[in-house]
Amino acid sequence: MKRLLVITTICMVMVAFSLPAMGAKDIVVGFPMYLSGGGAVFGKPSAEGAKMLVKEVNDSGGVLGRKIKLLVRDCKNSPDEATRVAKEMINKNNIDFLVGGLTSSQGLALSEVAKQEQILYIAPISKVAGMTEPPRLHKYVFRSAANSKTEGRSGAVLAAKNKKWKRWATIGPDYSYGHSVTAAFIPWLKKLRPDVEIVHQAWPKLGESDYMPFINVVMASKPDAVFGSLWGGHFINFAKQASPLGFFKKIGFVSAGEAGCLEAVKGAGDDMPAGIISNTYDTFYYPDTPWHKAWVKQCQAFTGEKYPSSWLGTGYDAMKFLTEAIKKAGTTDTDAVIKALEGLTINSSVGKLKMRAKDHQAARGQYWGTLTKVPEYPFLILKPVEYIDAEKLME
Repeated sequence: MKRLLVITTICMVMVAFSLPAMGAKDIVVGFPMYLSGGGAVFGKPSAEGAKMLVKEVNDSGGVLGRKIKLLVRDCKNSPDEATRVAKEMINKNNIDFLVGGLTSSQGLALSEVAKQEQILYIAPISKVAGMTEPPRLHKYVFRSAANSKTEGRSGAVLAAKNKKWKRWATIGPDYSYGHSVTAAFIPWLKKLRPDVEIVHQAWPKLGESDYMPFINVVMASKPDAVFGSLWGGHFINFAKQASPLGFFKKIGFVSAGEAGCLEAVKGAGDDMPAGIISNTYDTFYYPDTPWHKAWVKQCQAFTGEKYPSSWLGTGYDAMKFLTEAIKKAGTTDTDAVIKALEGLTINSSVGKLKMRAKDHQAARGQYWGTLTKVPEYPFLILKPVEYIDAEKLME
C-alpha cells in the first residue's frame, strides 16, 4: 500500500512538471493606442495586428504554458493621455509589459513611464530617433518600428537617384517627428549628392488646416523637388490644396510618413497625386515570395479584408518580439526578458528582423516606390517598389 502511494505521488509530481499549471496566471500586456481621431486610421490596424499575434500564440498553447492577455486602451492624440492610461494599467491592471503609442510624443511619454516604473516597453510605431539614442535611451525601452533617422535617410536614397533634382525644399509638421526625419534626410542627401541645395523649409503646425500660405512660398522658391513628412490626413489635406495649383506636376515630391500606405491612398482617392515617391510599412502586392504571400493570407483571414492594412505588421511585430523574448528567457522576469530581447531575431511581417542590443532599435526598413495607377486596383500602388534595408543606414 505504501509502495502504491509512493508511485502515485511520483506520478503526480511528474505530471505537475510536464504539463502547464492549471489556471496559470495570464501574462498581461498593456497596449495604449491612438484609436479615436485622425491617427486611428493607423492605430486601429496596429492594435488588430497585436491581437492577431496574441491569438496565434494563445491558440498554440501560450507562452511558458500561460496565455497572453492584451489590454487595448484608447490614448487618443495625447502624450498626457498615453501616460495616464499606461500608469492606470500598471497600477490597477497589474500589467507585466507595455507596448503601444503612435505619435513620437506618445512614444517618448511611454518610454518615460517605463523608466519610472521599471517596466519593459516596446514602441511599435513611434519613430523619433532620439527615443533609442542617448540621453533618452534606457534599459527598459525598445522599438520594433523604423525610426525617423532611417526613414529620412532611405528617402534620401530614392531622392538622390534623380540627377535633375538639385534645388530642394522641405515641408514637415512642426514637432519632433517632422524635424527629426527632415534632419536625417538633408545631410544624407548631401552625402549622396553634394551638388544639391536647400532653398526653403516650411513648418506648418501639426494638424494645420490651411496649407496655402506654405504651398505658395514653397512654389515661389522654385525647387526642383520637395521632401515632405506630412502624414495621414495631414498629407491628404495638403495634397487636396496643392494639386489644383499643379504643384505635383511642376515639382518632384518625396514623401515620408507612409503616404504610400493603403490607408492613405484609399482615403485620398483621386486627390492622391500619382508620380510622387513615398513609403509604407507593408504592401499586400509585394514582394512576390512564399513567406510574404503566407503573411498576406494570414492578415486576410484574420481581418476579413481583401486588401489588408499595411499597419497590421507594426503591432504584430512588437508583440512577437515580446513573446519570443519571454520564450527565450524562460521567465517573465523583466531583467531576463530585456536580456533575451537584446540581439533577438524574429520572423516578422518583413522577414527576418533583428533587435539591436546596443540601442534597442530594430533594424526595420520600409518599402519605397512611386505611386502609380494600374488597372488591377482601384487605387494607386507603389510601382516599382523596393524594400530599403535599414542596416545600411544605421550608425
